[in-house]
Amino acid sequence: MSSPSAGISLRISEIFFSLQGETSRVGLPTTFIRLTGCPLRCDYCDTSYAFSGGSNLSLDEILATVRSHPTQYVCVTGGEPLAQKNCLPLLRSLCDAGYQVSLETSGALDVGAVDERVLKVLDIKTPASGEMAKNLWSNLAHLRAHDEIKFVLCDAADYDWAKQVLQEHRLTEKCAVLFSPVQSRLAARDLAEWILRDGLQVRLQVQLHKLLWGNQQGK
Repeated sequence: MSSPSAGISLRISEIFFSLQGETSRVGLPTTFIRLTGCPLRCDYCDTSYAFSGGSNLSLDEILATVRSHPTQYVCVTGGEPLAQKNCLPLLRSLCDAGYQVSLETSGALDVGAVDERVLKVLDIKTPASGEMAKNLWSNLAHLRAHDEIKFVLCDAADYDWAKQVLQEHRLTEKCAVLFSPVQSRLAARDLAEWILRDGLQVRLQVQLHKLLWGNQQGK
């Protein structure tokens, strides 16, 4: 009898073991599965190498690689992982195997079919990203309390826009909200001062992995 995963494959840019640099799981040893491909071209993208290339791996091969790393935390990222239809069975299989799974998604593709056990990190694109028009606002209805919303901010105008969206959609009532500055374009200290000044109930997020290793692939 064939395995339920037989015939399922994905285009993988890289699988690596590192510390989680973002989200509420920051600092935890995590296996990262980076899928190839993305329909967006954000102005500040730091993983453009994942737009193309990579290798086709079966679901069984991916799971075997994940098992080789000493952690129960797995992050599926990209590119945009949901651009590959087999991302959904990958997420489900990881959860069935007992891993604590997070999904980093641009928010431009429907998350409604994502396994409810997965921690969804939904990135709302700001004006300076150049991809604000791609935000799929219906995704907000699919968020649960354990999920997270992320705004990547380039400047004060992005901050003001994000603050307005935060209030209009009452986002902090849905789940945790993260404000993250684009490295070299917005000082984390400035963003911290704005959050405190306005009394926003959001979490300032800096990218731990970049503080430790810089913008190094596989870290």
